[in-house]
Amino acid sequence: MHSFLNCKIKVKKGVFIPRPETKFWVKKAINELKKIKRKAFKILDIFAGSGLIGIAILKNIKGAKVDFVDVSKRAIKQIKENLKLNKIKKNRYKIYHSNLFSKIKNKKYHFIFANPPYVAKERLFEVQQSVKELEPKISWYGGKKGLKVIKKFLKQAKKHLKEKGAIFMEIDPLQKEDLIKIFEKEGYKKFKFYKDQFGKVRWVKILKI
Repeated sequence: MHSFLNCKIKVKKGVFIPRPETKFWVKKAINELKKIKRKAFKILDIFAGSGLIGIAILKNIKGAKVDFVDVSKRAIKQIKENLKLNKIKKNRYKIYHSNLFSKIKNKKYHFIFANPPYVAKERLFEVQQSVKELEPKISWYGGKKGLKVIKKFLKQAKKHLKEKGAIFMEIDPLQKEDLIKIFEKEGYKKFKFYKDQFGKVRWVKILKI
């Protein structure tokens, strides 16, 4: 059992385990959302894993409704369990077993939270053995430069943002320069990188064009 921003999160073998860096940036993003004068938020937690990001949003922002998306059946099961554990009302969320946006083609969101698989093929030697044994490769392995899934995600995500919407995305610190090129290619003109508690560039906020 993990404690995560007023939530209890269970993580079983085969589902991505929460990291301190994730907790750090999600807390910052939630605080930012709290300052916005809007009664209702429609939010997507994509690559949801255990559901920890979306559940933290539901627990900390009263007007939030969250769609959870993951490609893994194990993750979907874990999300359902954690929503019950945190006593989240059923009218505040929906869960989709989906590869990226395939099951939510016509939906749009104020904010998209993404913790995609971003470990680079070139840096597999750095991955701890415990991660390789306990967590599914699909949840952390990102192919060449760790950008394979991120490229697909960013290509599609802009169609699913409402006006003045934004994406909050966790990244590998070494991906910054490559990501700027991807943003430019996909027409994302406004974005800002932020550092984690260890002083490394760890997440980026991308505004809708």
